[in-house]
Amino acid sequence: MSTMRTRVFLVAVLCCLGWAPPAGAAAGEAKAPSLEGAWLGTLKVPGMDLRVVFNITAKADGALSGTLDSPDQGATGIALSRVSRENGRVTIEVSAVHGRYEGTLSADGAEVSGKWTQGGIALDLPLKRVKEAPKLQRPQEPKRPYPYRDEEVTYPNTRDGITLAGTLTMPGAGAPFPAVILISGSGQQDRDESVFGHRPFLVLADYLTRRGIAVLRVDDRGVGGSQGDAAQATSADFARDVLAGVAYLKTRQEIDPTRIGLIGHSEGGLIAPLVATQARDVAFIVLLAGTGVPGDVIIEKQIANLLQTGGADQTAIDAALAAQRRVYEIVKNEADPNRAKEKVRAIVQESLAKLDEKQKEALRGMESHYLDAQVQAATSPWFRFFITHDPKTVLRRVRCPVLALNGELDKQVLSQDNLPAIEQALREGGNTRVTIRELPGLNHLFQTAKTGNVDEYARIEETMSPRALETVAQWIEAQTGRK
Repeated sequence: MSTMRTRVFLVAVLCCLGWAPPAGAAAGEAKAPSLEGAWLGTLKVPGMDLRVVFNITAKADGALSGTLDSPDQGATGIALSRVSRENGRVTIEVSAVHGRYEGTLSADGAEVSGKWTQGGIALDLPLKRVKEAPKLQRPQEPKRPYPYRDEEVTYPNTRDGITLAGTLTMPGAGAPFPAVILISGSGQQDRDESVFGHRPFLVLADYLTRRGIAVLRVDDRGVGGSQGDAAQATSADFARDVLAGVAYLKTRQEIDPTRIGLIGHSEGGLIAPLVATQARDVAFIVLLAGTGVPGDVIIEKQIANLLQTGGADQTAIDAALAAQRRVYEIVKNEADPNRAKEKVRAIVQESLAKLDEKQKEALRGMESHYLDAQVQAATSPWFRFFITHDPKTVLRRVRCPVLALNGELDKQVLSQDNLPAIEQALREGGNTRVTIRELPGLNHLFQTAKTGNVDEYARIEETMSPRALETVAQWIEAQTGRK
């Protein structure tokens, strides 16, 4: 949906994946040449490949330091907290992402064979010395100077006592403008919804503003310039943040208060209807890969797809789903938070005990951290809300015009499951101003894709399909009378 709640390199394994990381390369001692320079490797994560670059420099006294880049996630310049070399052994620690790399430098100093460990998972990560780190091509990202105004803004969510920060883009002429607020998917997202080196909300905001529509895009609470604790927040809390944005736009004389709409992507497509039922003057909503079925169904489909992509057989998939459903039952029915954590911990421990020796070796020494991470995620307020919330109950109360789009190749929020459910709920509530469209060949990010799998996101240069951009812009123009 980022329903996967992406973190830098963090491999999210729900209970028992039935997937074994490949065995590490054998460590052999070798005389170690200099480590200075750029080192490139690829993490083979289930469902995706992530390139990693270590940029290592030596100080005058010989001490090593450097930075880590994840080109496919748009993350650069992450400080290395420790770099050491003893004989042929190389150790790199990155405290900012709780990661560690250990490997063996080849005799010629051109390669390192080793493992990256993070989040309780150890993955092979062979490195090769390169002259230059790879650069991502993102041709749709706008370059300054823009033919419109962009302004850094802050405004309060008075109910929750926090301040939110974002960017408001407005056409150069023609005020008062229709406006939209962009609502990001799950996980802590910045105002551009940056993911895998793409900035979809930057591209979408640029496209719409050039068409005469003002756009407010905002850092999620706890991200960038926005205050708040996202760890304790749910989709309902994020809806209040969007309501604060609607209230703020109404204070701007450049904005027409009768033509303010919402565009929600993924979880944002769940949040937008919540806002529209609380602020009846919201003029319209656009659901981009929004959900029409409960979150537990969404997550099960994601797990199955992730495991299939990673090569798991049906027995392993069935075991993972069975364990996941047991977690659902606890989270839904156990009112005592401490008891819920104990019960979830028992299920994860049971799953760990069933791993084969190769899988257990991958987790050696990290079992406690892995357990804690899984229990924390499964018993968080966000997770409880997401798996118990049925979007249809809210959609039936939405009265404004709705455009719901899904990519045919979306593997995170399946088109065939969610679009019919969204349409049915809206029409059951008496809403006749409904447009439902599946866009052929597009994935969850609305990129033109081949398979729709997550591992394509970073490799595709296109950030958002022109067909999707034009569909959204034309529909908003029809609702607002803007040409």
